[in-house]
Amino acid sequence: MLTREDFLQKMTHVATLFTANIQELSDIDARFGDGDHGITVGKIADLITAHIANVGDKSIKDFFGDLGTAIVNVKGGSAGPLYGTMIGGLGECLTGDETEIDATTLKAMFASMQEELGFISNAKVGDKTMMDSLIPAVEAAQGAPDDIAAIFAAATAAADAGCKASEGFVSKFGRARSYKEQTIGTPDAGAASTALFIKGLAQ
Repeated sequence: MLTREDFLQKMTHVATLFTANIQELSDIDARFGDGDHGITVGKIADLITAHIANVGDKSIKDFFGDLGTAIVNVKGGSAGPLYGTMIGGLGECLTGDETEIDATTLKAMFASMQEELGFISNAKVGDKTMMDSLIPAVEAAQGAPDDIAAIFAAATAAADAGCKASEGFVSKFGRARSYKEQTIGTPDAGAASTALFIKGLAQ
C-alpha cells in the first residue's frame, strides 16, 4: 500500500531528477525546438517542491489536483499545460477519501494520467512527443501483476524504451515538425522528461 507520504516522497524524487537534468533536456530541445524545455521542467520541479512543503492536510487527490492546476499555468511553451494535466490526472480517479493506495488503484491512477492528457492532446506513439514514453508506461502498468513494485518497474522500463524509440520517429507536433526527417536520431525532449517523471515516481 502507498500512503500520502509515499507519494510526496516519490514526487520529491521527480523534482530532484527534473532539476538534475535541466541542461540536458534544454540541449535536446534546442536541436529542433525553442531550447527551453529544461527551464520549464525546472519551474515544474520548483512547484512540486513548494506544494510538498505546503501540503498541510490535503488528501492524495487534492495534492495532485492542486499541483496540476498550478503547473498548467507555468509559462514556457506547452510543457506547463501538458504536465499540469498529466500530474493532475493522477488524482482524477480518486474519491478524496483514500489514505492508502493499493495496486489496483495505482493502475487506475496511471490510466487516468493518459486519459486526462488525451483530452488536450491527440498525439500517439510515433508522433515524437511525451506520449512516446507515457502510453507505453501506462500500458505496461496495466499489464503488470497486481503488485506495486512490479507496476512501477514495468512502467519505468517501458517509459525508458519509449523515450529511446522516439529517436527513430519524425516530429509531428510543435516547432520541431518543420524539420521533418532531420529530427530522426534525436529523442523527443518531452519523452525524455516523461521517462524521468515515471522513474521518479517509481523510486
